[in-house]
Amino acid sequence: MFNVTGLKYRYPRNAEDTIRGMSFEVQGGEIFGLLGPSGVGKSTTQKILVRLLQGYRGQVTYRGKDLRSFGKEFYQRVGVGFEMPVHFSKLTAEENLAFFRRLYANNADTDELLRRVGLYEDRNKKVNEFSKGMKIRLNFVRALLNRPTFLFLDEPTIGLDPGNARVIKQMIREFRDDGGTVLLTTHLMNDVDELCDRVAFMAHGTIVETDTPKNLKLRHGQRQVEVEYEEDGDVCMQSFNLDHLATDDTFFDIVRNRRIITMHSKETTLDDIFIKVTGVQT
Repeated sequence: MFNVTGLKYRYPRNAEDTIRGMSFEVQGGEIFGLLGPSGVGKSTTQKILVRLLQGYRGQVTYRGKDLRSFGKEFYQRVGVGFEMPVHFSKLTAEENLAFFRRLYANNADTDELLRRVGLYEDRNKKVNEFSKGMKIRLNFVRALLNRPTFLFLDEPTIGLDPGNARVIKQMIREFRDDGGTVLLTTHLMNDVDELCDRVAFMAHGTIVETDTPKNLKLRHGQRQVEVEYEEDGDVCMQSFNLDHLATDDTFFDIVRNRRIITMHSKETTLDDIFIKVTGVQT
């Protein structure tokens, strides 16, 4: 879907590039996470890919065609959900959607989308009466308004309670399963773990590592299993090497003869990987 090669960008008043030679691709039918600390260039990259910023160097192609060659037709099949929802606050939710609906040749069933995100009963309420979470959910509906094939989502669940966040994440997965493609930026590593097929970590204006979340956790983690168990009234803990587990008599003695409290592999978390590969804490 997108192929980015040697991408560079410098804001007019800056002395140095914000994007410093990025190369990556987003494959059709995947959720691709673009991750990194604040100020590293994620939003700049997104703005380039949605054609809000011009004057970049390098090559960006969309469906094999130079991104610069597209006109307004590009937006007919692309949906964008910005981090900070921007709505017409004196209009109702339905009036907001009706305004944007007229911009597109194809329209989704917005009543059904509003039902899915729990806003259908509030569709005739002015948006300035909405909570932050309601505005975020309406923003997500607007991103799906034109039945896009590619979604740009920036922090789509930030500020949502766990129930509503789960609904949004399920809808993102369904979009992918129906053949859609998603570029996701977020600081919520749990969302990344649940949603992303592949992720790219950014640092200093470039990509420093790209892989699936599982492969990243295996590569950066420890090949050990940690067992917590009871022995003579005390709680004990031991770690065992996964590569030698089949022949480890101590491990099997504990499993057979002790009450196990917890047992888990020592794979690392995406939060730990984020800090390690970007060099900046969340």
